[in-house]
Amino acid sequence: MNWMILTAVCGAVGLVVSAGEEPQGAGGKHRVCFEFVSQGGEQMESVLDNVENATTALGPHTETMVIAHGPGLALLMNTNKAGAKRIGSLIGKGVVFAVCENTMKKKGVTKADLLEGVTTVDSGVAEVVRRQEAGWSYVKSGH
Repeated sequence: MNWMILTAVCGAVGLVVSAGEEPQGAGGKHRVCFEFVSQGGEQMESVLDNVENATTALGPHTETMVIAHGPGLALLMNTNKAGAKRIGSLIGKGVVFAVCENTMKKKGVTKADLLEGVTTVDSGVAEVVRRQEAGWSYVKSGH
């Protein structure tokens, strides 16, 4: 009887360990949503570092989205010459960068003012909520 219990426990532990090794999310992918609401060079570098580190550590089964709103809009404007190359490289690797259209409207920014490859969402906050409700992991970057 003790052998049966031990076998069952070992089997359950093996299932837990195996489950921890598999990617999470829909279709076996990690899905990470970064919310960026800051401005300034140090904060911009930090969010890009975090995105690069997460996508490298989580591997090729990772969907990553950066949603910028409020002061975070500066990250994705074509005036951000310092970050443009890194952002372009990340877009080329499949990272989606999106700007809040409400913020754009409030600040008088058009799509032509954004870096190449950047997309927009109707509301930055609403998009974060939608992603979380869809099971995406949430990371707030910048303070």
